[in-house]
Amino acid sequence: MMFLRRKTTQNHPENESLQKDEKVSELRAELGPLSGRSLKYCTDGCLRRYLVARNWNVEKAKKMLEESLKWRSTYKPEEIRWHEVAHEGETGKVSRADFHDRFGRTVLIMRPGKQNTTSAEGNIRHLVYLIENSILNLAEGQESMSWLIDFTGWTLRTQVPVRTALDIINVLQSHYPERLAVAFLYNPPRIFEAFWKAVKYFLDPKTSEKVKFVYPKKKDSVELMQTFFDVDNLPSEFGGKATLEYDHEEFSRMMTEDDVKTATFWGLDDKPHNPSNGHSGVEA
Repeated sequence: MMFLRRKTTQNHPENESLQKDEKVSELRAELGPLSGRSLKYCTDGCLRRYLVARNWNVEKAKKMLEESLKWRSTYKPEEIRWHEVAHEGETGKVSRADFHDRFGRTVLIMRPGKQNTTSAEGNIRHLVYLIENSILNLAEGQESMSWLIDFTGWTLRTQVPVRTALDIINVLQSHYPERLAVAFLYNPPRIFEAFWKAVKYFLDPKTSEKVKFVYPKKKDSVELMQTFFDVDNLPSEFGGKATLEYDHEEFSRMMTEDDVKTATFWGLDDKPHNPSNGHSGVEA
C-alpha cells in the first residue's frame, strides 16, 4: 500500500507539462483582452518564457510581461530600421552569423574590440535591432539564440562603460527573458575579469549560468565549443575552420531586406528605403 501511494505522488513529465500548459492559459486569462502588436507579441511561447523567468509564478510573470508591453509601446523595437543604426555596425562589432549552432539556433557574433562609437543609446538601439532581427530569423519552434563574443583587440579603451553595460543587461533581462541560450566569452583577457565582476553582480543567476568563459588552450573549453558548434562553420576567431569576414555593404543589404519582413510580420506600412550602403539615412 505504501509503495502504491508513493508511486502515485510521483511527478510524471506529462503531468508537469499539463500543469505548465495550465499556467500559460492562466497567465493569458490574467492579462485580459489584447489587441494589435501586444496580441501578436504574446504567443504561447512568449508567455512560457516569462513564466520560466519568474519560476512559473503567474502573478510575477504577468507583472514582468506588462512592463515589457509598456516598454515595447514606447521604445518600439519592431520599428527600428537598419538605416537608423547602420553607422553603429560599420566595424561589425555585432552581427548575425550566417550559420546556426548545432541546435539550429540563430547566432549573434559580438566583437567588443571593434567598438566604434561612444553613444550609449546608439549602442543599445543597435543591439536591440539585431536581437529583434535574430528573433525574426529563429527557426520554427525555436525561442532562443546563441552569442559568440570575440575579445580580439579588446582593451579598457574600447570597452563600453559599465553604466551602458548595465542598461543593456536591464533591457535584455527585463524584456527578452529566456532569449539567450548560451553566451561564449572567447579568450577574454585577464583585465576583463574586473569588468565582469562589476557586471555579474547585476545578472540574474539564471543568466550568469548561461555565460561560458572559453579558452583555446583548455581542453574542456574546446570540447564545450564543439558540443554547440560544428568546427567547419565556426570562424577561426572561435577555434573553428571558417573565415569571419564582415562586409558592411552586404550585411546592410541583408538587413534592409529583413526590414521588409519585419514590417510584414508586425503589420506595419513601411515606406521602402533603398540605401546604396549602410550610411544612407543616418544623421551625423
